[in-house]
Amino acid sequence: MKTKIITLLLVAFATITNAQNTLDAVVVSEENKEALIGAMETMYQRSKIQEESLHYETLKHTGEYPIIGVNTFLNKKGSPTVIPEEVIRATEEEKKYQITMLDELHKGNEGTSAEKLKKVQEAAIQNENIFGLLMNAAKVCSLGEITNALFEVGGQYRRNM
Repeated sequence: MKTKIITLLLVAFATITNAQNTLDAVVVSEENKEALIGAMETMYQRSKIQEESLHYETLKHTGEYPIIGVNTFLNKKGSPTVIPEEVIRATEEEKKYQITMLDELHKGNEGTSAEKLKKVQEAAIQNENIFGLLMNAAKVCSLGEITNALFEVGGQYRRNM
């Protein structure tokens, strides 16, 4: 009988202790919730994400964080990696040539490009697979035309800063 009473007392003590611990946890979580709400109001998480993103982009840009195909390129023989010294820019002559070729593309496919873009837009609205239609449109339309056609029916993503 004596051990049964002691066991009951121990169970009661453990229950009271657990209840106190649970209550402490609830109080702590309420404090954390207020801190979290405050952090959300001041956009703390967004700024931390932006800081980390900037840090990552800086490492990537300087080459401290090598990424094959982005800032580091494999030699044709396979190894070692070659880091380009500078970004190659198009010359004025190359720019003019590309603009001329774009004008030629527009003139040469004036009738068919609108038709192909319309099919892509309709498929996008119907939530169909547009890959094949995009491939056909790419034969007669510029990337800008295709992009604008898709923006017209799907909208354009704008980053909220």
